Amino acid sequence: MVMAGDADITTDIVVPMNYSANKAVDGNFFTFTGLRNVVNSDYTQNFTVTKANTANFPALDGQSVSYTFLQFPAGAINPPHTHPRSAELLLVLKGWLNVGFIDTNNKIYKQTLTAGDMFVFPKGLVHYQSNDDPKQPSTSISAFGSANAGTVSVPLSVFTTGIDDTILAKAFKTDVATIQKLKAGLAPKA
Repeated sequence: MVMAGDADITTDIVVPMNYSANKAVDGNFFTFTGLRNVVNSDYTQNFTVTKANTANFPALDGQSVSYTFLQFPAGAINPPHTHPRSAELLLVLKGWLNVGFIDTNNKIYKQTLTAGDMFVFPKGLVHYQSNDDPKQPSTSISAFGSANAGTVSVPLSVFTTGIDDTILAKAFKTDVATIQKLKAGLAPKA
């Protein structure tokens, strides 16, 4: 069996090795202001994810917690993905979302959530969120039991990582031309 998660630490805090020797570890080290702009902003035109994890908030290292702020314009989705190192606890702040996950027996668990509702996505399982309202945006925040939960996007992992078109055509019981159309739709905009 393979398990992934945050390691237990033997100190109160972990100060990164590259943390400046001239900087004191004080209240500023434990403060993250990176969500101020998104929490108080107008809605974006595109689905936007703003993370507070060890990459941009080093004080989280070893603490086994992180947050993600999600902004869904009308009709936007967070495509099927997984978090290999943590469960996700999503709280809808504004609007509503259709959410769901698929377990290891290929059973889907789905729900429609409104502001104030929470939903848990079990660790490592494929899940999604969708704002199906054609007019109103939605926002949510997700809490993770990892300082770096990781995200594996199913569409990007399958169609943009170089898996041979023939392999994908066989796996999805389709033809190479269809696979190439799917890949073209996921290619970065130039």
